[in-house]
Amino acid sequence: MTDWTTDRAADALLDAEARRADRGPLTDEWPDLDLRTAYEVQDRLVSRRVGAGEEVVGVKLGLTSRAEQQRMGVDAPLTAWLTDAMVLPAGEPVPLDELIHPRVEPEIVFVLGRRLRGPGVTAATALAAVESVHCGAEVIDSRYTDFRFALPDVVADNASAARVVLGSTGVPPAGLDLALEACLLQVDGEVVDSATGAAVQGNPAEALALAANALAERDLALEPGWLVFTGGMTDAVPVTSGKQITAEFTRLGSVTVTGS
Repeated sequence: MTDWTTDRAADALLDAEARRADRGPLTDEWPDLDLRTAYEVQDRLVSRRVGAGEEVVGVKLGLTSRAEQQRMGVDAPLTAWLTDAMVLPAGEPVPLDELIHPRVEPEIVFVLGRRLRGPGVTAATALAAVESVHCGAEVIDSRYTDFRFALPDVVADNASAARVVLGSTGVPPAGLDLALEACLLQVDGEVVDSATGAAVQGNPAEALALAANALAERDLALEPGWLVFTGGMTDAVPVTSGKQITAEFTRLGSVTVTGS
Protein backbone atom coordinates (compact mmCIF):
# COMPACT_ATOMS: atom_id res chain seq x y z
CA MET A 1 0.00 0.00 0.00
CA THR A 2 1.25 3.49 -0.85
CA ASP A 3 2.38 5.53 2.15
CA TRP A 4 0.12 8.54 1.77
CA THR A 5 0.79 11.95 3.27
CA THR A 6 -1.04 15.24 2.96
CA ASP A 7 1.66 16.55 0.65
CA ARG A 8 1.52 13.47 -1.58
CA ALA A 9 -2.27 13.68 -1.79
CA ALA A 10 -2.22 17.38 -2.72
CA ASP A 11 0.35 16.70 -5.43
CA ALA A 12 -1.70 13.79 -6.81
CA LEU A 13 -4.84 15.93 -7.12
CA LEU A 14 -3.00 18.84 -8.71
CA ASP A 15 -1.34 16.45 -11.14
CA ALA A 16 -4.72 15.00 -12.15
CA GLU A 17 -6.04 18.51 -12.76
CA ALA A 18 -3.01 19.57 -14.78
CA ARG A 19 -3.16 16.45 -16.97
CA ARG A 20 -6.99 16.51 -17.25
CA ALA A 21 -6.87 12.88 -16.16
CA ASP A 22 -9.41 11.79 -13.57
CA ARG A 23 -8.43 9.24 -10.97
CA GLY A 24 -9.94 7.01 -8.31
CA PRO A 25 -10.80 8.45 -4.90
CA LEU A 26 -7.96 8.87 -2.44
CA THR A 27 -9.87 6.74 0.06
CA ASP A 28 -9.56 3.72 -2.25
CA GLU A 29 -5.83 3.81 -1.52
CA TRP A 30 -5.84 5.73 1.77
CA PRO A 31 -8.80 4.25 3.67
CA ASP A 32 -7.78 5.94 6.93
CA LEU A 33 -8.11 9.43 5.44
CA ASP A 34 -10.36 11.33 7.85
CA LEU A 35 -12.07 14.69 7.57
CA ARG A 36 -9.52 16.63 9.60
CA THR A 37 -6.65 15.29 7.51
CA ALA A 38 -8.63 15.95 4.33
CA TYR A 39 -8.82 19.64 5.23
CA GLU A 40 -5.05 19.60 5.72
CA VAL A 41 -4.72 18.19 2.19
CA GLN A 42 -7.02 20.95 0.93
CA ASP A 43 -4.94 23.63 2.62
CA ARG A 44 -1.72 22.21 1.16
CA LEU A 45 -3.30 22.09 -2.28
CA VAL A 46 -4.25 25.76 -2.08
CA SER A 47 -0.83 26.65 -0.67
CA ARG A 48 0.66 25.14 -3.83
CA ARG A 49 -1.61 27.41 -5.91
CA VAL A 50 -0.62 30.48 -3.93
CA GLY A 51 3.02 29.52 -4.27
CA ALA A 52 2.51 29.43 -8.03
CA GLY A 53 1.20 33.01 -8.02
CA GLU A 54 -2.53 32.63 -7.39
CA GLU A 55 -4.35 34.68 -4.75
CA VAL A 56 -7.13 33.49 -2.46
CA VAL A 57 -10.23 35.58 -3.19
CA GLY A 58 -12.90 33.75 -1.23
CA VAL A 59 -14.52 30.52 -0.24
CA LYS A 60 -17.21 28.21 -1.47
CA LEU A 61 -19.55 25.93 0.38
CA GLY A 62 -20.55 22.43 -0.61
CA LEU A 63 -23.21 20.03 0.60
CA THR A 64 -25.46 22.90 1.63
CA SER A 65 -28.71 21.10 0.84
CA ARG A 66 -30.27 18.77 3.41
CA ALA A 67 -30.60 16.02 0.81
CA GLU A 68 -26.89 16.17 -0.06
CA GLN A 69 -25.93 16.10 3.62
CA GLN A 70 -28.07 13.05 4.29
CA ARG A 71 -26.58 11.30 1.26
CA MET A 72 -23.04 11.95 2.50
CA GLY A 73 -23.83 11.31 6.15
CA VAL A 74 -23.01 14.79 7.48
CA ASP A 75 -25.00 17.49 9.26
CA ALA A 76 -23.17 20.60 8.05
CA PRO A 77 -21.72 21.97 4.79
CA LEU A 78 -18.07 21.77 3.85
CA THR A 79 -15.84 24.70 2.95
CA ALA A 80 -13.24 25.12 0.21
CA TRP A 81 -11.08 27.85 -1.29
CA LEU A 82 -11.44 30.09 -4.33
CA THR A 83 -8.49 31.76 -6.06
CA ASP A 84 -8.31 34.49 -8.67
CA ALA A 85 -7.37 31.91 -11.33
CA MET A 86 -10.80 30.30 -10.86
CA VAL A 87 -12.77 33.49 -11.51
CA LEU A 88 -14.17 33.50 -15.05
CA PRO A 89 -15.19 36.95 -16.35
CA ALA A 90 -18.86 37.18 -17.28
CA GLY A 91 -19.36 36.32 -20.93
CA GLU A 92 -16.09 34.43 -21.25
CA PRO A 93 -16.66 30.78 -22.23
CA VAL A 94 -15.67 27.93 -19.96
CA PRO A 95 -12.27 26.62 -21.16
CA LEU A 96 -13.24 22.99 -21.66
CA ASP A 97 -9.73 22.11 -22.78
CA GLU A 98 -8.53 22.87 -19.24
CA LEU A 99 -11.14 20.78 -17.42
CA ILE A 100 -12.06 17.11 -17.08
CA HIS A 101 -15.86 16.78 -16.85
CA PRO A 102 -17.27 20.16 -15.76
CA ARG A 103 -20.75 20.73 -14.46
CA VAL A 104 -22.54 24.01 -13.68
CA GLU A 105 -24.79 24.92 -10.78
CA PRO A 106 -26.49 28.24 -9.92
CA GLU A 107 -25.65 29.93 -6.62
CA ILE A 108 -26.32 32.98 -4.51
CA VAL A 109 -23.05 34.82 -3.87
CA PHE A 110 -21.99 37.28 -1.18
CA VAL A 111 -19.28 39.90 -1.49
CA LEU A 112 -18.04 40.83 1.97
CA GLY A 113 -17.69 44.43 3.06
CA ARG A 114 -15.87 43.68 6.29
CA ARG A 115 -14.09 40.85 8.06
CA LEU A 116 -16.30 38.06 9.39
CA ARG A 117 -14.91 35.77 12.04
CA GLY A 118 -16.51 33.13 14.22
CA PRO A 119 -17.36 31.55 16.50
CA GLY A 120 -20.90 32.59 17.29
CA VAL A 121 -21.74 34.15 13.94
CA THR A 122 -25.48 34.10 13.18
CA ALA A 123 -27.29 34.65 9.91
CA ALA A 124 -28.08 38.21 11.00
CA THR A 125 -24.51 39.11 11.97
CA ALA A 126 -23.25 37.42 8.80
CA LEU A 127 -25.51 39.56 6.60
CA ALA A 128 -24.33 42.68 8.41
CA ALA A 129 -20.84 41.99 7.02
CA VAL A 130 -22.10 41.68 3.43
CA GLU A 131 -21.56 44.50 0.98
CA SER A 132 -23.58 43.07 -1.92
CA VAL A 133 -25.43 39.96 -3.04
CA HIS A 134 -25.05 38.57 -6.57
CA CYS A 135 -26.24 35.74 -8.70
CA GLY A 136 -23.52 33.37 -9.74
CA ALA A 137 -22.64 30.11 -11.39
CA GLU A 138 -20.06 27.63 -10.20
CA VAL A 139 -18.29 25.24 -12.55
CA ILE A 140 -17.40 22.16 -10.53
CA ASP A 141 -14.94 19.62 -11.90
CA SER A 142 -14.10 16.71 -9.62
CA ARG A 143 -10.71 15.14 -10.14
CA TYR A 144 -12.32 11.77 -9.38
CA THR A 145 -13.74 9.49 -12.05
CA ASP A 146 -17.53 9.83 -12.47
CA PHE A 147 -17.68 12.20 -9.48
CA ARG A 148 -17.37 9.13 -7.22
CA PHE A 149 -15.99 10.02 -3.80
CA ALA A 150 -16.42 9.79 -0.06
CA LEU A 151 -16.64 12.93 2.07
CA PRO A 152 -12.88 13.11 2.86
CA ASP A 153 -12.12 12.77 -0.85
CA VAL A 154 -14.20 15.76 -1.90
CA VAL A 155 -12.88 17.90 0.96
CA ALA A 156 -9.29 17.08 -0.02
CA ASP A 157 -10.14 17.93 -3.64
CA ASN A 158 -11.16 21.46 -2.59
CA ALA A 159 -14.82 20.56 -3.08
CA SER A 160 -14.40 20.08 -6.85
CA ALA A 161 -13.66 23.79 -7.30
CA ALA A 162 -12.79 24.75 -10.88
CA ARG A 163 -14.30 28.05 -12.08
CA VAL A 164 -16.81 30.60 -10.80
CA VAL A 165 -18.79 33.30 -12.58
CA LEU A 166 -20.12 36.31 -10.66
CA GLY A 167 -23.22 38.16 -11.82
CA SER A 168 -22.48 41.76 -12.72
CA THR A 169 -25.28 43.33 -10.68
CA GLY A 170 -24.77 43.55 -6.92
CA VAL A 171 -27.78 44.14 -4.67
CA PRO A 172 -27.57 45.36 -1.04
CA PRO A 173 -28.74 42.60 1.31
CA ALA A 174 -31.23 44.85 3.11
CA GLY A 175 -34.73 44.12 1.90
CA LEU A 176 -33.85 40.85 0.16
CA ASP A 177 -35.65 37.68 1.21
CA LEU A 178 -32.89 35.27 0.28
CA ALA A 179 -34.84 32.18 1.31
CA LEU A 180 -37.49 33.09 -1.27
CA GLU A 181 -35.09 34.30 -3.99
CA ALA A 182 -36.01 32.06 -6.93
CA CYS A 183 -33.85 30.74 -9.73
CA LEU A 184 -34.75 29.17 -13.06
CA LEU A 185 -32.01 27.06 -14.63
CA GLN A 186 -32.15 26.93 -18.44
CA VAL A 187 -30.12 24.89 -20.90
CA ASP A 188 -30.24 26.23 -24.46
CA GLY A 189 -33.39 28.17 -23.58
CA GLU A 190 -35.25 25.27 -21.98
CA VAL A 191 -36.01 25.33 -18.26
CA VAL A 192 -34.52 22.18 -16.71
CA ASP A 193 -34.70 22.98 -12.98
CA SER A 194 -35.73 25.58 -10.45
CA ALA A 195 -35.16 26.35 -6.79
CA THR A 196 -35.23 29.05 -4.16
CA GLY A 197 -32.58 30.15 -1.72
CA ALA A 198 -34.21 27.95 0.89
CA ALA A 199 -32.46 25.03 -0.82
CA VAL A 200 -29.19 26.37 0.62
CA GLN A 201 -29.19 25.51 4.32
CA GLY A 202 -32.68 27.00 4.64
CA ASN A 203 -31.25 30.43 3.81
CA PRO A 204 -27.92 31.37 2.17
CA ALA A 205 -27.20 33.66 5.13
CA GLU A 206 -27.16 30.57 7.34
CA ALA A 207 -24.58 29.05 5.00
CA LEU A 208 -22.45 32.19 5.29
CA ALA A 209 -22.61 32.03 9.08
CA LEU A 210 -21.68 28.35 9.04
CA ALA A 211 -18.69 29.11 6.84
CA ALA A 212 -17.42 31.77 9.25
CA ASN A 213 -17.87 29.49 12.25
CA ALA A 214 -16.27 26.49 10.54
CA LEU A 215 -13.23 28.51 9.48
CA ALA A 216 -12.87 29.85 13.03
CA GLU A 217 -12.29 26.28 14.21
CA ARG A 218 -9.13 26.40 12.06
CA ASP A 219 -8.24 29.92 13.31
CA LEU A 220 -9.29 31.46 9.98
CA ALA A 221 -11.73 34.21 8.99
CA LEU A 222 -13.58 35.55 5.96
CA GLU A 223 -11.83 38.69 4.74
CA PRO A 224 -13.16 41.98 3.29
CA GLY A 225 -13.74 41.84 -0.46
CA TRP A 226 -13.91 38.04 -0.53
CA LEU A 227 -16.49 36.17 -2.54
CA VAL A 228 -18.57 33.54 -0.79
CA PHE A 229 -20.34 31.10 -3.10
CA THR A 230 -23.00 29.61 -0.85
CA GLY A 231 -23.72 26.30 -2.59
CA GLY A 232 -25.67 24.88 -5.47
CA MET A 233 -29.40 25.62 -5.53
CA THR A 234 -30.18 22.90 -8.07
CA ASP A 235 -28.48 19.79 -9.37
CA ALA A 236 -25.44 20.56 -11.48
CA VAL A 237 -25.73 20.13 -15.25
CA PRO A 238 -22.87 19.14 -17.57
CA VAL A 239 -21.37 21.88 -19.73
CA THR A 240 -20.20 20.91 -23.21
CA SER A 241 -19.04 22.79 -26.28
CA GLY A 242 -21.71 25.19 -27.54
CA LYS A 243 -24.13 24.51 -24.70
CA GLN A 244 -25.56 27.64 -23.09
CA ILE A 245 -26.58 27.44 -19.44
CA THR A 246 -28.44 30.38 -17.89
CA ALA A 247 -29.52 30.94 -14.32
CA GLU A 248 -32.22 33.61 -14.03
CA PHE A 249 -33.01 34.97 -10.57
CA THR A 250 -35.94 36.97 -9.23
CA ARG A 251 -34.05 40.08 -8.07
CA LEU A 252 -30.38 39.28 -8.59
CA GLY A 253 -30.38 39.24 -12.40
CA SER A 254 -29.04 36.41 -14.51
CA VAL A 255 -25.77 34.74 -15.36
CA THR A 256 -24.94 32.68 -18.45
CA VAL A 257 -22.21 30.09 -18.92
CA THR A 258 -21.23 28.70 -22.33
CA GLY A 259 -18.90 25.82 -23.09
CA SER A 260 -16.11 26.34 -25.62
